[in-house]
Order: sequence, then C-alpha cells, then structure tokens
Amino acid sequence: MLGKLARQHDPNVLVGFDHADDAGVYRIAPDRALVQTVDFFTPIVDDPYTFGQIAATNSLSDIYAMGGKPLTALALVCFPEKGDLEILERILAGGLAKMVEARCTVIGGHSIRDEETKFGYAVTGTIAPEKVFRNGGARPGDRLLLTKALGTGVISTAIKKDAAQASWIEAAVKSMTMLNKTAAEVITGERGPGRPPAEGADRLSPGRGFAVHAMTDVTGFGLAGHLREMLLASGEVSAELGSSCIPVLKGALECIRAGHIPGGLKANREFAECIVGYEKDIPEELRTILFDPQTAGGLLLSVSSEDASELDRALRAVGVKAADIGAIRAETEKLIEVRR
Repeated sequence: MLGKLARQHDPNVLVGFDHADDAGVYRIAPDRALVQTVDFFTPIVDDPYTFGQIAATNSLSDIYAMGGKPLTALALVCFPEKGDLEILERILAGGLAKMVEARCTVIGGHSIRDEETKFGYAVTGTIAPEKVFRNGGARPGDRLLLTKALGTGVISTAIKKDAAQASWIEAAVKSMTMLNKTAAEVITGERGPGRPPAEGADRLSPGRGFAVHAMTDVTGFGLAGHLREMLLASGEVSAELGSSCIPVLKGALECIRAGHIPGGLKANREFAECIVGYEKDIPEELRTILFDPQTAGGLLLSVSSEDASELDRALRAVGVKAADIGAIRAETEKLIEVRR
C-alpha cells in the first residue's frame, strides 16, 4: 500500500520503505542518524510478564538488525476497558525489564480501550550514517548465517490450542526473550576482540572487522520471506539453503506434523513459495518451517566466505549459536533453492 502513495523526497532519509528494510534511518547530523521502528501484537503466551518481555524483545530487534543502538521507547497498549489492571501491570513490567537490559529508556506511550489486548513499542535508536546495515548488498559466494532457531510461530499456535509440551514452550520462550543485542555487538565490533579492517579491503564495512554485506532479522514473513527481501534488495543474486543445516526449535516439527499451522504461515507460503525450489525428497515439515512467522527471531547475515567461520566462532564465544544455513549464488531461475 505504501508503494501507491506519493513519494516524499528528503535527502536526510538514508533508509525508507523502498526495499522493505527493517527500520527507517534519518540523518540528524553529519555523523549521527536516528533508527526508528514500531511493532506490537496480541499475546502469544499465557503469562503476562513473559508476553511483555517477548513484545519488547521483538520491538527492539529491528534496531539491532540495522546495526543501531536503541535509545528510547514509547509503549503502545490496547487493553479491555474492564480488564484486570494487574495483568496490564505485569505486561508493562515484563517489557520494562527487557528495555532495561537493552539500556533503552521508556519515556512514555499511548493506550486505548480495545477488547483484544495488544502491546509493543515504538523504538528510536542511534547510528553513524556510514555504519548502517541494510538488507541489500549480498554478494555471490557469501555465506548465510542465522542466529536463532525457527519454530516460534507453530509452537505459539500449539500453545493457543493447549497442545504444546512444557519443554517446547520453554525453548520457544527462551528464544523469544533473548535480545539480539549480543549478536549485534559482535557483528558491529563492539563486543569481543574483533579485528581492524584489512588495509585496502573495500569489501569490509566501514569500521568493522567482519565483512557482513547484508543483514536483516527474521520475523513475521519467516525465513523464506525475509531472505526473499534480502535477495531482491541485493539484485542479481539467489540463495541456496541446506535444509539439514537450518536450526529448528524443539517441538516445532512435531507441531507442524500435528497440524498446528498459524494463519501467517499459510499466507507467507502462498505469497513466497513460488520463488522457492526444492531438491527431491525434502520432507514436508522442513519445507513448511521456512515460512513460519517468527516472533523476536534471529539475525540473518550475508557474510563473506572468508570471514564466516571466524564470525561464527566469535558469536559462539558469547553464547550466540549461529548456524551456517547456506550461500549466496549468482541469479538462478528460482530465487531460493533448498537442498538436503
């Protein structure tokens, strides 16, 4: 719908909605820009405090995906007029706990009466204009790294149907409440030993030791949908995924086999499967998980093959279990090819 509106022209807009990137970036000084995003949704777990944590983690994710630092947040609340205010207090407390962890200050918000509870944040961060990560820029030969396992969508659906095992819920909640902060700090060189940029190597992003050419987070459109955006924004490239290399949360494949498929997954698959090709004998549940809408999902990176292993080790050293799930190739008939 945004594409049908009159285009605004402002030279300070460094990242708008042209390529479906994760957040907007607006320059406010030669050496400083704002990163802005907003996200809110309905409860996906029963515990109000946990729901607040998940909503905050999810709202912050787009700031990290651009390489920015979250600065301030405004809460967005929809709550029933006759709802239990103690529940709302727990939601807000859970969200605040994650904002404190992210060192992001909640400075206000807005609430409306709504029969269906919804919660999230509008988040503003800061970044140097020359250090913005975009979802475009992937190059043939790059490796694709993913920092979180897939499956939160189907497990959340099973939770709503009271069909999820406790261990599945525990794994999903742990994933959905883990900030992408640590991973982003490693990628941007702010955590860990890092490396100085190689002399004369223009393949390296300014001021960073790892050649990360494109980055996004995997959220509502699923892995296939967000990878599609990355490939289209990069131009003349495609991707090859190894189905056995894609990390999956405990219980996610069981949820798919049991038919706990969220509406968002069906919509994602209907929209994007036309650009996906599968090698023979890829199990149906592995095909399905590619389209699972993620809440507070991980970061998806297109990184130089020379740096992928070292970046993987750096992430694992701080507890981020990144997985090498495939590679960027020159453009092929199918935008995404899935192999065993």
